[in-house]
Amino acid sequence: MFRCLLFYKPYGVLCQFTDNSDETVTRQTLKDYIPIPAVYPVGRLDRDSEGLLLLTNSGRLQHRLSHRKFAHPRTYLVQVERIPDETALDRLREGITIQDYRTCKAIVRRLPEEPDLPPRDPPIRYRKNVPTCWLEITLTEGRNRQVRRMTAAIGFPTLRLVRVAIEIQQGREKVRFHLDGLAPGEWREVTTAERKALEQLCR
Repeated sequence: MFRCLLFYKPYGVLCQFTDNSDETVTRQTLKDYIPIPAVYPVGRLDRDSEGLLLLTNSGRLQHRLSHRKFAHPRTYLVQVERIPDETALDRLREGITIQDYRTCKAIVRRLPEEPDLPPRDPPIRYRKNVPTCWLEITLTEGRNRQVRRMTAAIGFPTLRLVRVAIEIQQGREKVRFHLDGLAPGEWREVTTAERKALEQLCR
């Protein structure tokens, strides 16, 4: 039976069901939150990132949603150190060279106020003399630690990163998966409408 779940991954949780490291400190994994067998994450969120994660038992869906060639938009709320001006943000919008690749164009806007998010546990470390601000960044690719590398490359390190939405388009239909109604650590099954869109995507 086809399964797909939406999960609000908390900070500090590994994006896998087992911790294969040799560290003596026990780290939380998806197994601590998701009791459904044989589902696997679609793409990844770093341990120090939070937010929306899809899980499914369909290998085809996993491929269609996670491979960058299908260019599904992913939206992040990003708290950065200091206040980037529009010139700096334009560098992100146009694409920026990181190591051996150039990022695709991104949609980036500076938020006028702090978004309504649950507090992070543990909270970020504030520096009294260094202001911060929040950005909304939408990417159509998902390389390893990409958002953090992008903001660092223009001189504004990421302090907190929350993925809030993933969008798919099937023909003229758009379905937007989001965190609405979920608290960190909570999950839900996809709705009937969401399920139909995902099944169509896999045909």
